[in-house]
Amino acid sequence: MAGESGYLIVGDGSVARRTLAALAARSRPTVHLPAPGDDELRAALAHRPAGVAVLTHDDVTSLRYALAAAHVTADVPLVVMIFDRTISEQLTELLPHCHITSPADLAAAALAGPCLADEVVAAHLQPDGSVDEVIASGGGLAHRRGARHRPPRRQMLLNSIAGLVRTPDTGTRMLLLGLWGLLAILAVDWATLTFAFHHEPIRALREAVGVIATVGLGDEAPPGRAYAVFSSVAMLLTIVLTALFTAGVVERVLGPRLSGIIGPRVLPRRGHVIVVGLGQVGLRLCRELIDLGVPVVGVERDPDAANLRLIRALRIPAVMGHGGDRTLLTRLGAEHARAIAAVGSDDLDNIAVALAVRAVARNARLVLRAGEHEGIADTASLLRMGALRDLAAITTAYVVVVLLGGRPVGVVNTGPDTFIRTPDGRFRHVDEVFRSDGPAIGADSGSGRPAD
Repeated sequence: MAGESGYLIVGDGSVARRTLAALAARSRPTVHLPAPGDDELRAALAHRPAGVAVLTHDDVTSLRYALAAAHVTADVPLVVMIFDRTISEQLTELLPHCHITSPADLAAAALAGPCLADEVVAAHLQPDGSVDEVIASGGGLAHRRGARHRPPRRQMLLNSIAGLVRTPDTGTRMLLLGLWGLLAILAVDWATLTFAFHHEPIRALREAVGVIATVGLGDEAPPGRAYAVFSSVAMLLTIVLTALFTAGVVERVLGPRLSGIIGPRVLPRRGHVIVVGLGQVGLRLCRELIDLGVPVVGVERDPDAANLRLIRALRIPAVMGHGGDRTLLTRLGAEHARAIAAVGSDDLDNIAVALAVRAVARNARLVLRAGEHEGIADTASLLRMGALRDLAAITTAYVVVVLLGGRPVGVVNTGPDTFIRTPDGRFRHVDEVFRSDGPAIGADSGSGRPAD
């Protein structure tokens, strides 16, 4: 019988290890292949396992193993963990029987919830435009209907004005400094010629333009040494300001251009969420928050990150820099932010960001991604840093239930506890599911908590 061969787990990350432990808790035999070659994988599949889970952190590797497994045993249940949505869509077309799960999609709602309010465990926009908020209730979870957030028009106007005055991007700062400096010299020179020397406004404008163009006034210059000194100094300053303006333009043309001076990509200043780390998880979180009506600004330190192209295409405002830079956090308005979400792929980096945020904005709401390092959860609990979301626990719960034949709607993690959402909208604690000898979720979900 197929079930006698147990389950085949491919991969060597935290999700693979936790999946093995969860299946062992239900006394299910397993075979673990951390990084098998073609012959090793073919030999393991020859025993017709009850199910196969490909749980690697490299999408290309996952794709290769999934195609190989489907080629050898096309009728064995297959669960594949893939972060990139494009790859998952293509694999779904190639292998319709394959169940593909994206940790980024699974965790988006659980990460977005605490960004809205402390009591919200998870939040997701419904097709009817309402917000499904999950809150703690009587030791379990319950649903609450919420409304999509809408920033006040006054705040949006102030953000647009602030984009013309203050920006954390070095290239844009140089551009604006040069532009505003040139305009200031033009305005002062025009006013001096118009009101002090009584030149006609049009003539005064032409003469002022001559000064900032560093061509001087020639015989049209007003008499006296004072204006001669002023115009000379103004032309010297114009050379410096023009260089700054040109450097800023070049930087914006050749650089990643992740934020705008005007328009929808202007960096928000108040009531926004700062998302540190723009990998697949960070990108999905930004999109979830934007769907919920919450303004966001992303922070990415790798100028060659693959998702920067998508960030630009989706018109999500972002900056390049390290999320642990206190100066950058101050410029991004961390003290006025709704929340700061540290969702990089390295748990230790997320902890470093949390410490930097505490130094800049002690009362800021913090949301942290964890799960790769076993000891991070205890450290975060000890320091009381913020809302912790264990991505590995979320993915593990989903994979195990699917391997057991269930069809969970989603997974919600509160930090120490993980709940599986059943098709009828109820929640069951993951320990109850893993230790139960009954059918998996989807076949029988009647023991869950009511949705409301």
